[in-house]
Amino acid sequence: MTDVPTLDESSSSATTMTLGERSGVPSDTAEREPKGYTLKYGLASYGLFLAILTPVLGGLSIKLQTLANGDLDQAAGNLALVTGVGALFALFTQPLVGRLSDRTRSKLGMRKPWILAGVIGAAACLIVIGFAPSVPIILIAWCGAQVCSNFAQAAETATIPDQVPAHRRGFVSGIQGACTPLAILTGAIGIAAFSSDLPRFAVPAIFGLALGLLFAVTLKDRVLTGPRESQLSVKEFFSSFWFNPKKAPDLGWAWLSKFFVMFGYASIGTYLTLFLAAKFGMNTAEQAQFNMYANFVSVGGMVIFSLLGGPWSDKVGRRRTFVAVGAVIMAVGVGLMAISPFFGLSLGLAVILIGEGLLGSGAGLFLAVDMALCTEVLPDKKNTAKDLGVLNIANALPQSIAPAAAGPIIIAVGAMGYTVWFLIGAAVAVVGGLLIYKVRGVK
Repeated sequence: MTDVPTLDESSSSATTMTLGERSGVPSDTAEREPKGYTLKYGLASYGLFLAILTPVLGGLSIKLQTLANGDLDQAAGNLALVTGVGALFALFTQPLVGRLSDRTRSKLGMRKPWILAGVIGAAACLIVIGFAPSVPIILIAWCGAQVCSNFAQAAETATIPDQVPAHRRGFVSGIQGACTPLAILTGAIGIAAFSSDLPRFAVPAIFGLALGLLFAVTLKDRVLTGPRESQLSVKEFFSSFWFNPKKAPDLGWAWLSKFFVMFGYASIGTYLTLFLAAKFGMNTAEQAQFNMYANFVSVGGMVIFSLLGGPWSDKVGRRRTFVAVGAVIMAVGVGLMAISPFFGLSLGLAVILIGEGLLGSGAGLFLAVDMALCTEVLPDKKNTAKDLGVLNIANALPQSIAPAAAGPIIIAVGAMGYTVWFLIGAAVAVVGGLLIYKVRGVK
């Protein structure tokens, strides 16, 4: 094995590098990531997802129902507005922050300043939502929370190719995949346990802040050295939001596959509590309670398949099959939830739980391997954070398009609105899973 300077081992001479080089870059022959990195990265991911997903998976819906005095159509419209506009802010934030962090010359490192700013800002905005007395204030604060959380997420995700050699990325990606459902489960418990809006937003935000600070403060970050690059031009600024799929076709197909699969996933999460109200007559307390049970089931599948899928894909040296199978399992789960009202009250709720279990299992398998696959199709090692940011548009954009499309479809179709919408989500997820086979550079 060729010895290379890692972030734990680099001497002062290792940080004096030529133009375009950066300290602490792992080679594919490096044995593993720096000691302690995976645990602290996992905790930071858990904290960030806990803070930002708890509102998405019930907190915002319940607060908006309260402000609408139980008018479900008004609540659905406001939820579509808040989540859709917020996701648009996320859409533009990640790739731009990725581009800027690739060029950041702080003595703290390239990624650390963005993580610190992100977790602090997101926590502040989420606490504001807990106090907010009106939809406009919620909208502004949620947009701020999306921007700041994507500061942190873009920089945290970029540390994977910074710190982890390629043959270990399935394992690290699997840890991240397991942290996501754990955050969802914890958030669901919090929504059910807390009887008022403020702790539903403030407690997850504070946990996310603490764990993000722990990761950022202890991260032995890459430090950009050598002559300064030219100022970011207008052309480079706008290129932060795209890549040329003709020059990087594998990246293009990976992006499209991720977009379709995440669209299917986004078709359920934000609207589950409203679905329970409209089709099963639940009040907000009952929604929160059942949402917690559903997330127990979903998270169980997610954790198991995340922890198994990532290392297994490393072992067999394949990524695409895991991604495709995960997407199809997710689609089956969404489809079951679509038809659940036809089974009556008790059996219908049981069908939802089965669907949640399949959704979580498929998502766990998909998320565990998709990130590892994406890091292996990046075309330019000098712009990893920017390209990962563009890939993350495929995560953020469905969260904008799906709620924006769902509201009008659900209202227009009427009694069958939720069934039609969920079946659309399932079909789109299947297409996304099949598209991954267009990627040729990864097995």
